[in-house]
Amino acid sequence: METKELRRIRLREWFEGKTLPAQDKSYISQIVNGKSGLGEKGAKRLERDYNMPPGYLVNPEEIESGDNFSFAGKYSPGKKYPVLSSVQAGAWAEAVEAYTLTEISEWLESDAHTQGDAFWLKVEGESMTSPAGISVPEGTYVLFDTGRDPINGSLVIAKLVDDNEATFKKLVIDGSQKYLKGLNPQWPLTPINGNCKIIGVAIETKMRLV
Repeated sequence: METKELRRIRLREWFEGKTLPAQDKSYISQIVNGKSGLGEKGAKRLERDYNMPPGYLVNPEEIESGDNFSFAGKYSPGKKYPVLSSVQAGAWAEAVEAYTLTEISEWLESDAHTQGDAFWLKVEGESMTSPAGISVPEGTYVLFDTGRDPINGSLVIAKLVDDNEATFKKLVIDGSQKYLKGLNPQWPLTPINGNCKIIGVAIETKMRLV
């Protein structure tokens, strides 16, 4: 049996009896119904996003033969959180509801434990792209927990009092002084004091390739 057909069967088995996730409903349906094929890049992304065993879709021939395979269970949807713009996140900090949740067009799932309300934000710009260590490049979705206390080294979303938009940076605490710093070494430290409100702490990242 061809690899693409095996992937289609595996995908159908994984979501059997489950409600398809809204963000991938059309994509998965077309593959399962044989209207579209599933390439290696898409297979890797689906494995990662839906916690499938390594190789479950990428190398279905090996999974079929039983080599190095341990079934982790069928996909169970996580809680959905809204994807906000930096302006909407800034309004959140001011406790001014410049939008309603019914107006949010994009929601992403997560099974992460949150201590308060949470939302996703899609990273723009290169300030959090690092050549070494932790890097959060442009296009990455970041989940922020508004109920978690920030500490030194936390990746946070914050709003400066003189800026309408929220900014995503690393929090640096040195004695009594606090700073916001990009992971990109070319970005300078920004001192903060009473001129900044921390909205939430980053707890998860997700990159969508298709």
